Amino acid sequence: MPTPSMEDYLENIYKLINQKGYARISDIAEALEVHPSSVTKMVQKLDRGKYLVYEKYRGLVLTPKGQKMGKRLVDRHQLLEEFLRIIGVSEELIYDDVEGIEHHLSWDSITCIEYLVQYLKQNPERIAELRALKEAGEMEEDVNP
Repeated sequence: MPTPSMEDYLENIYKLINQKGYARISDIAEALEVHPSSVTKMVQKLDRGKYLVYEKYRGLVLTPKGQKMGKRLVDRHQLLEEFLRIIGVSEELIYDDVEGIEHHLSWDSITCIEYLVQYLKQNPERIAELRALKEAGEMEEDVNP
């Protein structure tokens, strides 16, 4: 299994390739806000792990293993964003919260969250009840600080 750092790189490489058709070292560095030399080291590591094929000055290509993992990581991120949105987390907190938790959840937990999101979407009255409960709790906090 890739490390959390490797996952961040794979997720971003996968997104860049899907958006632009390619991912250059400079594009990855900009997306992750790191130095190009750090990207080169990680890309070489991902190459050794068979997640991608990297040729200096030629670019990189995700292997089937890298594509599968990249898609899985992007899907995980989107699922967690959707989950936090459904349960009423403030929009301005969602991205940072997902970045903070996505590497610390097991795939079993992710699957359970996926079923919960599916259930809530199929039963919107449950979402309304959850939001009402949250609002009532917030109102009580305002009254009894």
